[in-house]
Amino acid sequence: MMDTLIVNIGQLLTMEGDGPVKGEQMKTLPLMEQAAIGIKDGRVAWIGSNAETKTISAKHIIDAEGKLVTPGLVDPHTHLVFAGSREHELPLKQQGVPYLEILKRGGGILSTVRATRAASEEELYEKARVHLDRMLSYGVTAVEAKSGYGLDEETEWKQLRVAKRLHQTHPVEVVSTFLGAHAIPTEHQNHPDDFLQQMVDFMDVIKQEQLAEFADIFCETGVFTVEQSRLFLQKAKEKGFAVKIHADEIDSLGGTELAVEVGAVSADHLVGASSAGIYQLAHSNTIAVLLPGTSFYLGKGKYANARQMIDEGAAVALATDFNPGSSPTENLQFIMTLAALYLRMTSEEIWHAVTVNAAYAVNRGQDAGRIMIGRKADIVLWDAPNYMYVPYHYGINHVRMVLKEGKVVSERGKGDVSVS
Repeated sequence: MMDTLIVNIGQLLTMEGDGPVKGEQMKTLPLMEQAAIGIKDGRVAWIGSNAETKTISAKHIIDAEGKLVTPGLVDPHTHLVFAGSREHELPLKQQGVPYLEILKRGGGILSTVRATRAASEEELYEKARVHLDRMLSYGVTAVEAKSGYGLDEETEWKQLRVAKRLHQTHPVEVVSTFLGAHAIPTEHQNHPDDFLQQMVDFMDVIKQEQLAEFADIFCETGVFTVEQSRLFLQKAKEKGFAVKIHADEIDSLGGTELAVEVGAVSADHLVGASSAGIYQLAHSNTIAVLLPGTSFYLGKGKYANARQMIDEGAAVALATDFNPGSSPTENLQFIMTLAALYLRMTSEEIWHAVTVNAAYAVNRGQDAGRIMIGRKADIVLWDAPNYMYVPYHYGINHVRMVLKEGKVVSERGKGDVSVS
C-alpha cells in the first residue's frame, strides 16, 4: 500500500535521466501524459499510467485534475539572510545612477551590511523565514543561501547559523554558501588582501561548525580582481569547500574562465562573459547559473547570452538572485518568464534550468530536480494545463500544492485556479 497516490496527472515532467542536462539535451523534456505517482515513506515508489492506479491502494489520494505535475523547483543562487531593505535606492536607479556608483556612496551591499550587523540572530531568522515561506509557495523545495552581508567574522557566522537553523526547521532544504568576500568593507578599503586573508582564516571555524559547504567570491570591477579571486577560491578548496563565483556580472574580467580553471561547481551571472569564456564553460562541468531578474531590475538592458551557452553545449540553470538591492523577488516563476523573453530560452530549456541543472548547481543532483523511483518525493502540482503555460502566464503564482518528501507543505485553495 502506498502512503499517497497522485492520480489524474495531465502532464508529468519526470526530468528523469542522469547528470546535468547540457546543450541540445535541454531542448527536449521527459514527459508523460495521463500519469500517476505513488509515494511511500517520503520517496517516489511507483510511476505509471493513470489507468494502472485501479489496482493500487493508498492511504491518501491527491487528484491532479488533469493538470501539470513537476519536480520541486530549485533556486541555486539567493542571498536569503539579511536585515533591512533598500527601497530608498530605487530613485537613484530611476535616475540612471550605476550600481557601482551607489556602492561608492555607501549604498548597495554596504547599506545592507550595516543593517545586518545591527540585527539580532532571531530577527534575521524571522525575516528569512518569511522569505523562505514565500519561495516555498512558488514551488521551491531547495534553495541556496549565501552569507556576505556581514563582512566580518561575527556577522558572517550569525548569517550562516540562521541558514543552518532554517535548514533544520523549515520544509525547504537550505544549502549554505560562505560569501564573506562579497564586498570590501569600509574598514578595509585600503587593504583588501588583508580582508581576504581574514575571511580565508575564518573558513576554519565555518568548516568546524559545518555552517557551509560552498565558498563564493564577487569577482568584479571595484570589488575583487581575477587574481584575488583565484587565490581565495584555491584556498577555499584546500580547506574542503566546493566553490562558486560571482563572475562577469557587469564587466568582462575573465571570471567565467576562472570558474572553469578552478573547477567551480557554478559560475553565476555571466552577463559580461566573453565568447572564449562561454566556449570554455560549455566544455567543462561548471554549471552556468543565470540571473535575469538582476538584469531586469537594474534596467541595464543587457542579459547573459543563454542562447550561445546552450547552443555551444553548456548546462544552464536559472535563479532569482533574491537580495535586497539588485533582485528583490522570491518568485522563481517570474524568472522563468524573463528567461523566455530576454534570454530567448525555450520552455523546455527553462524547465531543465529550474529543476535538474539548478539541483546540480548546488550539488544536489542526486537528490533533487527529478521525479524518479527511490528519490525524495519533492513534487509540485500546478494550476496549469501544460508546461508551456507557466512561463507564458506571468506575474502570478500557478502553484496549487507542494509536497516535500511526500508531505503536503504548501497548498492554495481551489478558488485560486489560474487557468482560464
